[in-house]
Amino acid sequence: MAHDDLLAELEQHIRERYEIEEDDDDFGVDVHLFDYGFIDSIGATALIAHIEKTYSVQVTNQDLMLYPMNTVREIAEFISKKTAR
Repeated sequence: MAHDDLLAELEQHIRERYEIEEDDDDFGVDVHLFDYGFIDSIGATALIAHIEKTYSVQVTNQDLMLYPMNTVREIAEFISKKTAR
């Protein structure tokens, strides 16, 4: 999957799953999802489950420590790295 397509797909999923309005000026692919309150710890668990199921990648505890996954862009970059192997 092309990186731009992955980024758009993730952004759309997060908007729908966490009920973020299309016209929310605070939301974007580079905003910190947790600091801005778009996703909480329970939401993070659901997002990891979505990533694992949708993209057939395993997100390990080590991955969570090694790779920043706080923005849509960072999550897309992580998925790209994991699926490129």
